[in-house]
Amino acid sequence: MFADIHCHLSFPEFDQDREIVIKRLIEEQVTLIIDPGTNLPTSKKSIDLALEYDFIYANVGLHPHEASLPVEESIFIELEALAKSPKVVAIGEIGLDYHYPDYNRQAQQDAFRQMLRVARTLDMPVVIHCRDAWDDMLHILTEENHSAMRGVMHCFSGDMVIAKECIRKGFKLSIPGTVTYKNSLLPEVIRNVSLDDLLTETDAPYLAPVPYRGKRNEPAYLPLVTSAIARIREIPVTETAKGIAQNTFELFRLSAP
Repeated sequence: MFADIHCHLSFPEFDQDREIVIKRLIEEQVTLIIDPGTNLPTSKKSIDLALEYDFIYANVGLHPHEASLPVEESIFIELEALAKSPKVVAIGEIGLDYHYPDYNRQAQQDAFRQMLRVARTLDMPVVIHCRDAWDDMLHILTEENHSAMRGVMHCFSGDMVIAKECIRKGFKLSIPGTVTYKNSLLPEVIRNVSLDDLLTETDAPYLAPVPYRGKRNEPAYLPLVTSAIARIREIPVTETAKGIAQNTFELFRLSAP
């Protein structure tokens, strides 16, 4: 089976043909989807979609782009309540993103810390978005560390030094379609970490792999990501998919079908 641990299938980009997209992913043997929320409304939509399909699960989170201003305490209270739904398997996506010039560093950091504390209260893994903010990210994770902290670096884009530090802190690295891009740093990371430390995702509708780069991404393309990992590690695709699926079950505390 192929496991897509980060796919925004509930986003409006799929409103016109979601059932067809789901049919295609099933045909490609993608048998597990995790749909992450990015704010309160999208977290609710993620849960609603997950309740429709046995093989879809949800995350509840607050994307750093939602923290351009300080976030009201009531939002965190509502997100924590939503996270208690039986189909929610993690807190995410949360994190830091300093890529665009109008970001609010303090508001993002405060929101990130608050969501980490929600995850700690509920004993749930976290799904972290990090862009151009690795130093602050790792510093906050060190300060907020606790014995049960665990999770995934969604759409991992760091180098080997960052990869080792993330793994040391208890995080797995989620590999997206960018692994198929010409100048990707991911092959070096994939060759030098254990298969036990890897997960796969599409981040659909974004970051479609080659040969679909530039088009809307969808979970049916996930086998291209898994195949790229298998080629880099020089092991069979079936072994790669099986290992990554097992990592997914263990991290998110899911039962294998």
